[in-house]
Parts: sequence; C-alpha cells; structure tokens
Amino acid sequence: MKSLVSFLFAALISVTAFAQEESPDAMVKKITDEVLTIVRQDKDIQNGNTKKAIELVEAKVLPSFNFQRMTALAMGRDWNKANPDQKKRLTEEFKALLVRTYSNALTSYRDQTVRYKPTKMQAGDTDVIVKTEIVQPGSKPIQLDYSVERQDNNGWKIYDVVVAGVSLVSNYRDTFNQEVRANGVDGLIQMLVNKNKQLESGKK
Repeated sequence: MKSLVSFLFAALISVTAFAQEESPDAMVKKITDEVLTIVRQDKDIQNGNTKKAIELVEAKVLPSFNFQRMTALAMGRDWNKANPDQKKRLTEEFKALLVRTYSNALTSYRDQTVRYKPTKMQAGDTDVIVKTEIVQPGSKPIQLDYSVERQDNNGWKIYDVVVAGVSLVSNYRDTFNQEVRANGVDGLIQMLVNKNKQLESGKK
C-alpha cells in the first residue's frame, strides 16, 4: 500500500510538472513579445546602440537557445573532427556571432509586428516547428520559423531559425566546411574570432 501511494504521488508530481511546463509556441511568443516591447520603448536601441541590444539579447534570448547543437548543425560532419576543447570554443564564438547578428537586427527594428501561427504538435513530441510571420507595412510578410527541441531537464530550446525558407545554421555550413578543409578546425575558430572582433569594432 505504501509503495502504491508513493507511486501515485510521484506520478502526480510528474503530471503537474509537465502541465506547468511552457509550450514551445508560448515560449517563442513570450520571448519575442518581451524583446520587442523593450525595443519599442528604448530609444537608444532604436538609434543603433548595439551594446544595449546585446545586453537585451543576453538577458532575454540566450537562455532559450541550444548553441552547441546549432554549432554542430552549422559544421555538419566536421563537428566530429573537433576535440572537446575545440567544440567548446567553436560554440562560444558562434554564439557570439549569432548574438551580434541578432542584436544588429534589433537596432533596425521599427514598426514590424509578429503574427503567430498555430503549432502542430502531438502529445509526446520532443521536436517541433513554431511558425511565425514578420509583418511589415508596405511589404510582404517574412516567414520566420523556429526549430525547437525538448530537453529532459531544461525544457524547450531553440536550435535553428529558418528565415524565408533558409536555415540560419545551414546557411553557414559551406563557409565553415571550406575553412575546415583549408585550415582545419583551429582555422575555423580563428575565422570566427576575427569576425567577432570586426563586428565588435563596428567594421563591416
């Protein structure tokens, strides 16, 4: 009897925790709405203050992304050529590159709005696509989809962003593969370091 009660109690806790877990589309909507609300109210970001934009991204966006998987997908088969230390450095540098890219996009934000589409998801799914559209006055909407995975202990994490049918991580693959073939994994790390330094200094 005691073991049955313990089992039922554990099951109840598990069901309650799952019920309280934020759905992937709710997560994407929450992050997007919070970030855009801040940008609309922050004149510094609107005027091109990249430092403040980066701080906003680091605080609100980073925790919901799986940058290691994004880096692995961007490298493709070359990911297995890297040792653990190289993988760590690659992930850190690629994360910095994506953060700066996203932050620069925020500084150019004006009056776009986001339309959220229904997410097709079955019970037990651990990998889903959250579909949205960027609505721009006078222009066609831009399809913006998020590939999201459910991690056992960390909830839902975004591992790719697809803009108008083009995968963000796959878009880097040819460049990354060419650099690895030419200069090895360390060469790719140095390329990312140099790119981040250029972005940080404001060079194009």
